[in-house]
Amino acid sequence: MSDPVPPSAPPQPTLPTTGASGEVAALDALLADVPVDVSVELGRTRLALGDLAARLGPGSIIPLDKAAGAPLDLRINGRLVARAEAIAIGERCGVRILELVGSGT
Repeated sequence: MSDPVPPSAPPQPTLPTTGASGEVAALDALLADVPVDVSVELGRTRLALGDLAARLGPGSIIPLDKAAGAPLDLRINGRLVARAEAIAIGERCGVRILELVGSGT
């Protein structure tokens, strides 16, 4: 009696094996079109819904946990990746990256 043949695992997709730089380029190409959510956070605060409803209106000021001029948090898919500053170019606004944040944050 022969040993049963174990079921074979489905084939795993592989990247071209043209060396490390070729693999990185192939991975970059695979990920280039993946959409991500990018957000810039000015600051945070915690309020009860009733307080928010009472305070919210034209001209309302809601204090945040950051000081004026403090770097903004740039988040990708909710994960902090950089600190930035707000900039204005003509009628548009954007951010300038000041520092990248390590993956431990």
